[in-house]
Amino acid sequence: MRRVVIGLIAVLLPLSVSAAPVRQLEVAPKEVILGWINQYRHNPDPERVPLAVRGMSRLGLLSDTEGSGVYVGFLAGIIASNPDKADALIARMFPLSPDHQWAIVRAIAYSGRPDWRTVMQRAAERMPVRRVMVEKFLAGKLPTLDQAPIEKDETWGEKMRGQFTLAKYFSKPKTDVALELTPDLLDTLWGYFYATGNDRPLARIILMLRWTKERDLLEKLTLGSMAKYTLAVNSARNADLLAKLKYAATQPQPDTIKPVLAEIIEAAETVETGKLRNEALAAIDELKRKGPGTKRDISLWGQVGEGALAIGCIAAAVAGQIEFGIPCVVGGVATSAALRIWDSPK
Repeated sequence: MRRVVIGLIAVLLPLSVSAAPVRQLEVAPKEVILGWINQYRHNPDPERVPLAVRGMSRLGLLSDTEGSGVYVGFLAGIIASNPDKADALIARMFPLSPDHQWAIVRAIAYSGRPDWRTVMQRAAERMPVRRVMVEKFLAGKLPTLDQAPIEKDETWGEKMRGQFTLAKYFSKPKTDVALELTPDLLDTLWGYFYATGNDRPLARIILMLRWTKERDLLEKLTLGSMAKYTLAVNSARNADLLAKLKYAATQPQPDTIKPVLAEIIEAAETVETGKLRNEALAAIDELKRKGPGTKRDISLWGQVGEGALAIGCIAAAVAGQIEFGIPCVVGGVATSAALRIWDSPK
C-alpha cells in the first residue's frame, strides 16, 4: 500500500496577522506565527522573537531537523541582525525542550556573525544536552550556512573522475566540511531573508537559478527548479521582493541566470506561475529517467523519503492532491519544503 504524508512548512498570511497581540505568538497557531515571520522584515520586532520560538516549540515545529529550515534560517537572521541583543534574546528563548534546542545551536552557527563561536559558547551552558553538537560546530566539524557550495560548481563527471584518481588513495583526506544541497537549504535561506530582508540570502537563491538546466546532478536541478518556482510565487505576492528581482535583472548576471530571472519576473507580474511549476516537474522527472540519473543520490531524491523534498510540493500541486492537506501556496509563501511525500510500501 502506498503511503502519502504531507506537511505544511511555510504559509504567507496577510499583514493583519502580524498585528497579533504580543503574547499571542506564544499560544498562536502555526499560521499566525508563519504570517508574522513573513512580515517581520517590514516591521522588525526582536522582542517578540522569544515568544515566537516558544510557540514554535509548543507546536512541534522544531521537531523535524530536516524540515525546519525556514525557522532555523529566520532565527539565524535574527541573531545576525541584532548583535547587541542576541545574547539576551537567546536567553529568553529558554526554558526550551531539549528536543528543540538543536535549532538554537544551528541558528547561532548559521547566523554568519564574526563572533558566532563566542555567542555559541555563552549559550552552551543552557543546552548541556547539545554539548556534542556545540563542540562539533566550534571545532569546524559541522558546516555553517556559508559553507553551502552554492557559489562553486562540481559536475557529476568531476565527482566520478575524483573517485578513480590515484591521488584519492594517497593524498590526505579533506578536512573541509560543506553543507549538503538539500531543499531544506533553500528554506533556510528564505527564513534568513524573512528575518532581515538582506540581499545576501536572496542573491544565493538567485545563484541557484543556473542549475535549472542541470543535466548531471539531480539535487542541483531540484534546487534550481524550486528556487525559480519559489522566487516567482513569492515575488508575485510581495512587491518588495519583486522590486529586488527587477533590480538584480539590471545588474551583470551570468548567461545561465539572466534569461531565467526574466522568466521569473514575467511570471510574477502576470501571476502565471503554474507553467514554471510544470516545467520544473517535467525536468526533474526527465533527469530521473534518463542516463546516469538513476544512480544519482536515488536514496535521497528518487525515492522521495528522507526529509522534506521539493519534488513533493510540485508533484502534489500538479496532481491536484489537495485532499491530502494544505497546498504548497496558501496566501503566498511557497518554500521548497512546503510539502513532503513518502512513497514507499507499507
